[in-house]
Amino acid sequence: MNLTDLLRMSLGNLRRRKLRTFLTVLGVIIGTASIVVMISLGLGLQQSMYAELEQSGGLTMLTVTGQMVGNAGYWHGDDEEQSTKYITDDSIKEFSGIEHVTMSAPVYQMSAYLLKGKYFCYLDLVGTTHEAMEAQKITLKEGGRLPAETGNQLELVYGNGVITQFYEEKTGKGYWDSGELPDIDLEKDSMFLILDTESYDNARYNNGMSDMGDGSAGKKRVAKKRVVQASGVVDGDINSYNSWFYSGYCDINVLKNQLKKEFAGRVIPGQPSTKSGKAYNFFAYSSAKVKVDDLDNVEEVSEQLRMMGYNVESNVEYMESMQKQFAMVQAVLGGIGAVSLFVAAIGIANTMMMSIYERTKEIGVFKVLGCSLKNIKQLFLLEAAFIGFMGGVIGNILSYAISAIINMVVGNAGEAMGLTQGISYIPLWLMAASMGFAVLVGMVAGYFPAVRAMKLSALEAIRNS
Repeated sequence: MNLTDLLRMSLGNLRRRKLRTFLTVLGVIIGTASIVVMISLGLGLQQSMYAELEQSGGLTMLTVTGQMVGNAGYWHGDDEEQSTKYITDDSIKEFSGIEHVTMSAPVYQMSAYLLKGKYFCYLDLVGTTHEAMEAQKITLKEGGRLPAETGNQLELVYGNGVITQFYEEKTGKGYWDSGELPDIDLEKDSMFLILDTESYDNARYNNGMSDMGDGSAGKKRVAKKRVVQASGVVDGDINSYNSWFYSGYCDINVLKNQLKKEFAGRVIPGQPSTKSGKAYNFFAYSSAKVKVDDLDNVEEVSEQLRMMGYNVESNVEYMESMQKQFAMVQAVLGGIGAVSLFVAAIGIANTMMMSIYERTKEIGVFKVLGCSLKNIKQLFLLEAAFIGFMGGVIGNILSYAISAIINMVVGNAGEAMGLTQGISYIPLWLMAASMGFAVLVGMVAGYFPAVRAMKLSALEAIRNS
């Protein structure tokens, strides 16, 4: 028999036993869908991780830290590993001179306040360069642009979650208490920005209100209220979490000039000072963003920066760590789904074995007519493979439907957790792999029944039928 004859006979035999074939295929459908959906959950988390890495500059962006500065500064290492060096303008120039470095930009992070009518907001203010903001691929709402690099007035890019940080100053209630957003338009409304938060807090505490007064005793510093306007707002609503969600971004040089004017004659809060309490003649940054030209050179540049006395974090290290965790998650989820397919394999083996007992005479006739043992084995293997193939196809269709339902149901909650790609993600390779695996399981399950059919005696088969 040629291949066409084998295919025709295999499909004909499956059609003759429709109910049994359906029930066996159903087991494969459930098994395939279970594996695909389970693995897709792990892949959804992984895709979100990759999207987050892209938001912070991709795999070739390094975060360099030194001595912690800024009243909202951050530290990534252990205390015993903390650098004793500050990141200054000289440091930024030094970083730029390292081979394979294509960009070196300062980052200064501090706490600030926003005031708008009866509303008050704690703002994580981040100053950096246009180049660094562009490298982070910040997506702004239509009509938005990056902050101006020059001028006496700060322009801010607001994260799409900043609006949730406003609360009524008198009642202390905000979005997280009432579920209602304040009557503020971040894109259009002008606001007051407070950089000298300490003086502002002192005035509020002493006067029992937020508006600054003269005070009855001693000299009181008045925190300057700067009028600021948004140059743009990060695209997305309050349920679309991203790396810029709660922060406000501005140009680092404009921010430095405003801080030096605000704190003229005294130390800028968070900046280093001498033992006598005087300010140094340099400005220390919270961190620096360093872009490397190629992934292969990331480790080399990182090592040079560490030898210079700084701490370095790369997205590569973060990705490798997360990939190991995701591999374990996917293995566990895939294993859970594989149990269903294993049960389906038992069903295929049982179906094929029953088919052999029912078709003993047919097998005997094949042998008497001179059909080769190889053809008989191929016939039963093809039937088992068809069961696996049909189950794989329908199982994948069902998987896509279940995945779509999961993403729709999870919806906003997934975006709030940073799952921008959906909690379930099914790539083409997973579909192809699950199809191949289903066919393989079918053929493995049908192998021993096929061998048994091949070994049946022709005369005994005809006599006992």
